[in-house]
Amino acid sequence: MAKAAPEEQLRLLDLQALDSTLNLLLRQAAAARSNPALAAAAARVAEGDGELVRAETELGDLERELTRAEDEVQAVVTRLERDEKRLNSGTGTSKDLTALQHEVASLSRRRSDLEDVELDVMERVETARAARAAIQERTNSVRAELRDLEQTRDTELAGIEEQRAQVQAQREELAGTFDAGLLSTYERILARRGVGAARLFHGKSEGSGMQLSPGDLRDISGAAPDDVVICPDSGVILVRSADWGSQ
Repeated sequence: MAKAAPEEQLRLLDLQALDSTLNLLLRQAAAARSNPALAAAAARVAEGDGELVRAETELGDLERELTRAEDEVQAVVTRLERDEKRLNSGTGTSKDLTALQHEVASLSRRRSDLEDVELDVMERVETARAARAAIQERTNSVRAELRDLEQTRDTELAGIEEQRAQVQAQREELAGTFDAGLLSTYERILARRGVGAARLFHGKSEGSGMQLSPGDLRDISGAAPDDVVICPDSGVILVRSADWGSQ
């Protein structure tokens, strides 16, 4: 059985308190990084970006369709103006002028039809632009929310890291005051079980949270004050105070 002065064993509780604080800070940092609100906001940003891509693709298609419609109208207008100019000049045979009149009438109807198409596409373009703007505004709002959440997380993590560094420094300073053998035993148990030492108080192991059996208490009672006692239930070092065995 390992040996250590009772006073040194008692100081293990101070070391354990620092290690428990470090573990708590580690869990707090993990919780800050895995904040579900962050994941939800990021998912909404990704969804908004996808909607924005689709809206921009639809708008681009409509704008190209509008360009084609405008070009078709302009081509008809150009030809119509040319034919009207020829018709107004009165040059040509009667047959030619009659054919030209029919063509002007046909082109005028074609122009009207194409302008209707152009107007329809223009309205669809405006609707698509408004939809894209609404999606952009919504996505920008969610992205700003995500930035705020990330800033809050980073601030929280910076505070946790500052505390961790302070506690770690205290821990290293305190650990340097222990006997190497006792410290090695404590740290080996700490690494395996998450707790290295716990108090034995009124017959109850604070390592397991359970009352020890009468047989276990008799065994501990027979141990020398400088014996390092291990909890039979949790496997951690039991630190005995003056009234450890009283009920």
